[in-house]
Amino acid sequence: MASVLILDDDRSIQLLLEDLMLSMGHESASAGNLATGLSMARKNDFDLILLDLDFPEGNGLEILPELTRLPSSPEVVIITGTGDTKAAEIAFKYGAWDYVRKPFLLEEVSLHITRALQYRIEKTDRKAPAVLKRGGIIGESEPILACLDEVAKAAVTDSNVLITGETGTGKELFARAIHNNSNRSEKSFVTIDCGALPETLAESTLFGHEKGAFTGADNRKEGLIVQAEGGTLFFDEIGELDLAVQKKLLRTLQERRLRPVGSRKELPVDFRLVAATNRDLEKGGRDKKFREDLLFRIRGIEIKLPPLRDRVEDIQPIVCNKIRQIGDHNGLGAKGVSAEFVEILGKYDWPGNVRELINVLEHSIANAGSDPTLVPKHFPPAYRAALLELGHGNGPECCVFPVTGTCFASDGQIVKWVDYRFQLEKTYLQSLLSESKGNWTKACRLAGFSKSRLYELLKKHNLSLSPV
Repeated sequence: MASVLILDDDRSIQLLLEDLMLSMGHESASAGNLATGLSMARKNDFDLILLDLDFPEGNGLEILPELTRLPSSPEVVIITGTGDTKAAEIAFKYGAWDYVRKPFLLEEVSLHITRALQYRIEKTDRKAPAVLKRGGIIGESEPILACLDEVAKAAVTDSNVLITGETGTGKELFARAIHNNSNRSEKSFVTIDCGALPETLAESTLFGHEKGAFTGADNRKEGLIVQAEGGTLFFDEIGELDLAVQKKLLRTLQERRLRPVGSRKELPVDFRLVAATNRDLEKGGRDKKFREDLLFRIRGIEIKLPPLRDRVEDIQPIVCNKIRQIGDHNGLGAKGVSAEFVEILGKYDWPGNVRELINVLEHSIANAGSDPTLVPKHFPPAYRAALLELGHGNGPECCVFPVTGTCFASDGQIVKWVDYRFQLEKTYLQSLLSESKGNWTKACRLAGFSKSRLYELLKKHNLSLSPV
């Protein structure tokens, strides 16, 4: 017998689902608003939550991330009459088991419930995983936790992994985390910087060569791929590989054998491939700059790392951790950090991501000298100048949108508050769309909305914003 929470503001739907749960032999409890439902979910260990999306006070998607991360890890089935494909996409991203539209057949809902609970039983019976070894990955933001979930899934398989993200987002850290949590962790982790491979020596560097295979090959040399035997081979910036080398790598991945340059024999190889790139490899495939068949082969699992500007809440723990590490490494001891110093860091856009942030911290500590606390004065000069343009955090990324309109109708009578508020809300959203230039993430950051809340407001006012 399972414990089920029904979260819907329609009492008739609550009663219908309560009767269905009773007929299926499960216990149920109901709530008619988001706050009550969330409170009940926090206090009780539910196995399954049936969640509507449309509530007078907000959208059910707003509480979905917290529901799926509760200690009891309940499965969540969305049952709604107002959602669409975009809402379903967000729900699945946050971990919903399934998505059912109203009106529904009881047989349909019961099938989804049965499958969700069966999956939960199988999941519960599995051995609890060991604590994930992060290896320097810092942060508790939702985007980072989602990536760590993918690391945990990748670690228990031998599938090839493609890690994508901007420069400086920590792709090698995540590759090492996959290796360190896998059954290959006792073997080698071999890194190959594809961007640094000389074009004329790339093939022999990767696959090895025999003595006399080419001019200058005075001795037989083992390739980097063979050095990863039994372990993990990390191709950093794999999009930089020459097409001819891509072809040979594809065959090695398919056959699990390689032929060194100048050799007549093939060697068996056993390694796990993790690749990383900041390029759009799908576009590279269309432009004939990256083999599409190789992309299919290396993208068994894909992990998309978020830029630092999309996880601003992680900046403070990163700063505190790195300042301690830098101080210990240089024998400087611990330094304090002023609130203004951290606040300003949170306003900067960080095109170089965590790597750039660490460089700024290293320079700031050096500039601070014997000063016990880091303050904005200690920023490198170029950053201090850039921060002046931002107005110390009150620049374009924190703009205030003008309020326009009038509270009087054409007949001179004051309009109703609900109508006036509706128009102000729409005006604000239109300004937000203009300022964010169609960038979904930037719009959420500017407005302070969750993606689900922004989505509902845009839908309410018949406006659109393409997600990125």
